[in-house]
Amino acid sequence: MRRRLAIYDMDRTVTFSGTYTGFLLHVARRMAPWRLVLFPGVLLLMLAYVLRLVTRARLKELNQGLMIGFNVERAKLMPHVESYAETVIATNLRNGAVAQIERDRADGCTLVLATASYRLYVEPIARRLGFDAVIATDHLSQDLRYVRAKIAGENCYDTGKLRMIKAWMAAEAIDRSQAHIRAYSDHVSDAPMLEFADEPFAANPHKPLALLAQARGWPRVDWA
Repeated sequence: MRRRLAIYDMDRTVTFSGTYTGFLLHVARRMAPWRLVLFPGVLLLMLAYVLRLVTRARLKELNQGLMIGFNVERAKLMPHVESYAETVIATNLRNGAVAQIERDRADGCTLVLATASYRLYVEPIARRLGFDAVIATDHLSQDLRYVRAKIAGENCYDTGKLRMIKAWMAAEAIDRSQAHIRAYSDHVSDAPMLEFADEPFAANPHKPLALLAQARGWPRVDWA
């Protein structure tokens, strides 16, 4: 019997808006409100990324350092991580995405959330939505006392996300030839994941993905 997987991107696919900046601001307000004065630095770093002066991964590390700290005690941080997950569930979910997640669950799919966002706060969100597995960007100190503003391994993005999906499947002893995969994303950077899937869906796609989906004949779903 073939293993059925449903793999979802998170930001702007399951959620209406991105979650990373919201996470930084949420934690900063609760742990160290004085850090909010550093937010213009986040905007400057985003400009540096647009100008290709810093990588996407380094952008995330520096933004976290500015708004939360470069080394934060996990025990102090986690209550705010959990409260942020509650905020996302309450205010930032697409009802259509939630309904599709339930349909995929009813179809017997293993539900996988694969996102470039940090596992640190993705796991509490995924737990509340009933996902079976999370593939996400990890911190270097993922299992240690202090959370460092440093990425371990790859940023779960573009071809890196597909490599991480394949690595997770190998770790779970899921043979690709014996799996049927549905995949959902809003962004063209997930084209490698969508190409890998048996049933790729352009979900709430921005224009580049909408054009690619049209060219590839991928179904489009809008969960507004």
